[in-house]
Amino acid sequence: MNEDLERLDALLARRHSTRAFLHRPVPRESVERVLATASRTASWCNSQPWMVHIVTGESLERLRADLVARARAGAQPRPELDWPIEYAGVYRERRRDCGRRLYRAVGVETGDREGSSHQALENFRLFGAPHLVILTSAQLLGTHGVMDCGAWVSNFLLAANAAGMGAVAQAALASYPDILRRHLDIPVDRRIVCGISFGYEDVEHAANSFRTARAPLSETVTWVG
Repeated sequence: MNEDLERLDALLARRHSTRAFLHRPVPRESVERVLATASRTASWCNSQPWMVHIVTGESLERLRADLVARARAGAQPRPELDWPIEYAGVYRERRRDCGRRLYRAVGVETGDREGSSHQALENFRLFGAPHLVILTSAQLLGTHGVMDCGAWVSNFLLAANAAGMGAVAQAALASYPDILRRHLDIPVDRRIVCGISFGYEDVEHAANSFRTARAPLSETVTWVG
């Protein structure tokens, strides 16, 4: 294994979804450096379909308050892109394992509906993050545009980690697009993909103490020839 691959492997192994942040904001120049790195993401025909809104300060606090209020009211999600039809089989087990690890870390016991509801609301509190990405894709580029945006998300997460920040990609933040559109100037010909909360990780918080597992290659790779 060459040195570049070793460094990439170490970065991937170190990165994790951050679910508690310090209140300290990240300097704009540091955020711009991460964005510049993520902009190197490969895309179909170099179309670069991603458009990014970075929300911070008072604008973020107003958005955060509206998201929490909507979620507390029990409103049904109305995402602009299709969510999974169902998590079945091994996908259900992996999802459950992730949830169990998180709840165990923060002291939520199985069957504790109040505790689980409180933790679920943390998604809309943005886990206390001082910064938020809202990512959109060009509607006309369809599935390929969304796929390219997914690659951008991965590279942003890695770049943020390499720069000493924590981040977490959140599909849940696309639940209420009307709120996002009310707060942000999102063109009508774009579709909201997801959010990414980011900032400096609160390393002392229990929510950041667990790690998820990865399936062995034997479960995900088929060799032909």
